[in-house]
Amino acid sequence: MAATIAFTLDGRGVDARPGETLFEVAAREGIAIPHLCHGDGLRPDGNCRACVVEVAGERALAASCCRQPQAGMVVSTASARALHAQRTVVELLCADRPETPLRADSKLDHWARELGVNDSRFPRARQAPAPDRSHPAIAVNLEACIHCTRCVRACREVQVNDVIGFAYRGAQARIVFDLDDTLGASSCVACGECVRACPTGALMGAPSPSAPRSSPLAQAGAVAAKQVDSVCPYCGVGCQLTYHVQDNRIIRVEGRDGPANAGRLCVKGRYGFDYVHHRQRLTRPLIRKPGAAKRADLTADPDQLQALFREASWDEALAVANAGLRTIRDRDGGQALAGFGSAKGSNEEAYLFQKLVRTGFRTNNVDHCTRLCHASSVAALLEGLGSAAVSNPVRDVAQAEVVFVIGANPVANHPVAATWIKNAVKAGTRLILADPRRSELARHATHYLAFKPDSDVALLNAMLHVIVSEGLADAGFVRDRTSGYDELARKVQAYSPEAMAPRCGIAAATIREVARLYATSRASMILWGMGVSQHVHGTDNARCLIALALVTGQIGRPGTGLHPLRGQNNVQGASDAGLIPMMYPDYQRVASAQARAKFEQLWGTALPVEPGLTVVEVIGAIAAGRVRGMYIMGENPAMSDPDAQHARAALARLECLVVQDIFLTETAALADVVLPASAFPEKTGTFTNTDRTLQLGRQAITPPGDARQDLWIIQQMARGLGLDWEDAGPESVFDEMRRAMPSIAGITWARLQAESAVTYPCEAEGDPGEPVVFRRRFPTENGRGRIVPADLIPAAEQPDAEYPMVLITGRQLEHWHTGSMTRRSRVLDAIEPEPVASMHPLDLAALGVEPGATIVVQSRRGKVTLYARADDGTPRGAIFIPFCFYEAAANVLTNPALDPFGKIPEFKYCAVRVGVGGELKKRTSFGGGQLALAPE
Repeated sequence: MAATIAFTLDGRGVDARPGETLFEVAAREGIAIPHLCHGDGLRPDGNCRACVVEVAGERALAASCCRQPQAGMVVSTASARALHAQRTVVELLCADRPETPLRADSKLDHWARELGVNDSRFPRARQAPAPDRSHPAIAVNLEACIHCTRCVRACREVQVNDVIGFAYRGAQARIVFDLDDTLGASSCVACGECVRACPTGALMGAPSPSAPRSSPLAQAGAVAAKQVDSVCPYCGVGCQLTYHVQDNRIIRVEGRDGPANAGRLCVKGRYGFDYVHHRQRLTRPLIRKPGAAKRADLTADPDQLQALFREASWDEALAVANAGLRTIRDRDGGQALAGFGSAKGSNEEAYLFQKLVRTGFRTNNVDHCTRLCHASSVAALLEGLGSAAVSNPVRDVAQAEVVFVIGANPVANHPVAATWIKNAVKAGTRLILADPRRSELARHATHYLAFKPDSDVALLNAMLHVIVSEGLADAGFVRDRTSGYDELARKVQAYSPEAMAPRCGIAAATIREVARLYATSRASMILWGMGVSQHVHGTDNARCLIALALVTGQIGRPGTGLHPLRGQNNVQGASDAGLIPMMYPDYQRVASAQARAKFEQLWGTALPVEPGLTVVEVIGAIAAGRVRGMYIMGENPAMSDPDAQHARAALARLECLVVQDIFLTETAALADVVLPASAFPEKTGTFTNTDRTLQLGRQAITPPGDARQDLWIIQQMARGLGLDWEDAGPESVFDEMRRAMPSIAGITWARLQAESAVTYPCEAEGDPGEPVVFRRRFPTENGRGRIVPADLIPAAEQPDAEYPMVLITGRQLEHWHTGSMTRRSRVLDAIEPEPVASMHPLDLAALGVEPGATIVVQSRRGKVTLYARADDGTPRGAIFIPFCFYEAAANVLTNPALDPFGKIPEFKYCAVRVGVGGELKKRTSFGGGQLALAPE
């Protein structure tokens, strides 16, 4: 450890650590120095001069946020000279501040009080700019701006969005957005990092409709009655946050210093919380009315529940639900039932749900949306490495020399993860981005590979050819820790870059360059998304990525490894907990007699032998009449499944469908019984993020009306099916999970309460957890990683003369999954309120379509009408449609063809045609850019 630096601070001897500034040492010693431009997580800038201190023997005062101590230095933070300068700086800034403070916690007002500055002797130096209210999330009040540039650094250096700048000179100098646009017209992505950084309220969250504008809580920084530390309910990054709660309403959300986010949030995490207060929350159990038909084309209005359902007591609703499911089980056997759990629920809910299906339904027909996201990645990882979890956390990109991102758009889908990638690039890491669609991340890439859709294996095998043929493989790693290399070497002989360049659209010289770059760097890390996994060859795509890491030895060390970016907030944890048809918790195979015996003993009952059906297979089995009843918790297959009209027709055919959710989703509209559940902030439980980190989500508010906790509902359903379950809270369920799952056996509830986050594997109490795995061996039978070669397999449906274009589906930044939450959030829905399809401008011009006009997109399975959006990042001949819009559901178009290994549908490729005009389907009454709150 480097030696400390001894010096004198305010008359006492102190020791500074190497690299510490005077400001940091003073803070550690409990000495408060005035500061305005300095902020946690921001690069010290020293421009406000409020933090100046006096250094003995030096003529000028020193900015303590930038100055590092030297041995023997004598520093005074509160000498007469330092205090005079500090007061003068604050007094000058106070001359231009608004008469009424905009933030209850304004740092300028705080230091004015601390330094005794009541009024300013100086005249106002500038005319107060008009406020900017053009953005639904952020209010701009530049009259309060003190030019500290915290927002500039937050935007350009932390989130690296490069929207905020500093323009003009003298009294006209001010903060600007892009080319001096209004914030609403700028390229701002509403991450709110500038709001978090601003010390005065010049940038602040637009007042929440949850709090009346007359309320003091509408003021930024106001202290709510309760602050609850929890986790973000959206993507798999797992950002930690704090809910600010008043009168059982969430007033605002702030990021906190979690391992995945370090206080950062995106637009969904910071502003997408108000869906929980939407007037369309389900508050009473519902039973379908006699004669209320179930049809695939049913469009239910969530504001008109009485058209289809009647309200019921919990006793009646549970009795009807269980009677329907029990009748089918006892008459037709457990295989006639199925359950879909939720990747949005907690680990404890997922564990109990799959246990209920296996012991109460007596079938392994249990699955969730992992089947639609990374099932092929999981299949390849289990086959090759013996584990489906990521090898390294996202933030390891900071330790990588090369980062290879393929088939992913983290700027839109994992925004906070994307910030770490952009930070790494700024620090010198080289980024290779491979994706048919050019995303915002491309401008940061050393190499952007716009390969043709459906040509992943061609590109990756060509890279492997270069590595093998040029002797770039890590011979020692291959010899000691892998199997299958010789077969791979033979296979990729035919895949030279010159042979594959016409197939994938990337020049042979570029393929060779990026292959060498990846193979020869000190540390290379691969991250991928559903652009890799959602193909009929998704497992082969992932096999190629695994082969790249194994052949080059780029795994098992910090800054290396394989990271499939998980889509939903708990898709990793739900899979770990056994919410999949062929695996018990901790990926112990249903087909294994040993694993089955273990769980039969733990659960005290015989278990079914055969692995169950996957999500898409269940829909097919319903259509074939083999599955007649379902229990669905928090999933929306009527929107998320491919060939959605077929899925809806199947769901409508069920003899008994029980849906547990917080809104009347498209799936719930087809239910016989609807059970009103708890939203994320209304429950306590554990959630596992994409980094394998278990985090504790804490209840912040109570469910509305007669809605109930999901754990309670699952346990009541279990009892109705004849299971002798006692009431158990999340802590009790977690303790049972520890007995079932060796990977988390060492994580106690008390530790989670104290630390909020622990990374698995953690097999014994006191273990620190392992952020980086596979350091010495792989969890396979022989301890070796298995290299599995892949062949070229085309997409199941190719463009032709009738359907000449390729459809690519995915998510948007503002909307998540099927939109049932985000489209009921005021800010998120206001930013992206209408269904859009992105096409290359030249393709739009060829059709004679102006951006903003309506187009009709049709596949062999259905058609939708949307607004056209010009996007030069979308390749010629392709069209991108988000799948969150009910009125233009992308999955009406998609192909249900499956990857043979992961059983994942081919969401990322099918043939479509585009026509001009068309009438948009009427949107049901939720959202519309206007948040409708439940009554007080």
